[in-house]
Amino acid sequence: MSMIKDDNHSPMISNHPLSSNVDRVLISNREIMVRISELAQEISKDYAGEDIVVIGVLKGAMPFMAYLIKEITTPIIMDFVAISSYSGGTSSTGIVRFQKDVEESLKDKHVLIIEDIVDTGLTLKYLLETFKLRQPKSMAICCLVDKPARRKVEIPVKYVGFTIPNCFILGFGMDYEESYRNLDFVGIMDPQTVQRLQEEASKVLIVP
Repeated sequence: MSMIKDDNHSPMISNHPLSSNVDRVLISNREIMVRISELAQEISKDYAGEDIVVIGVLKGAMPFMAYLIKEITTPIIMDFVAISSYSGGTSSTGIVRFQKDVEESLKDKHVLIIEDIVDTGLTLKYLLETFKLRQPKSMAICCLVDKPARRKVEIPVKYVGFTIPNCFILGFGMDYEESYRNLDFVGIMDPQTVQRLQEEASKVLIVP
């Protein structure tokens, strides 16, 4: 895995329509693409000769998964699940909601769960427990970003793109209030920026 440090020396963002509220780049697009290729090679080697059910956790995993599966050389079946322990803002509520289930049977199949970020681990714990009851042959997790400082439960993450410090990130599938998912890099939004956006939103909600 790649360890990323937030040393405040990352380049400022420019010339991107959505960059005005992003304070700096944490992981560039080039770094992401290189790491995705490395992960795909590792996955292809580990599952050589086997079929995999690749399950993307919506919505955040979609960009990462889209690039990753193009470089996996073993046969795959794609599916998606939607669960959430976020209710807006920047932190997990710990309350898990199941919004969309997979359509494929998982019995006796290799299952690879694709996540954008592993944070508290609560969402994935719920997902792993649910899928285990369906008797898969194996289960593994692949994430673009791991934030171990926020972990509340231990989760076995086999394939990790980048390990990052405890900062609020967005882009490449990750969002703030459903925006910024389509940035092609992972950026940092500082607490001061988050507070300003929250204050601006609350003013809009005030009816004179």
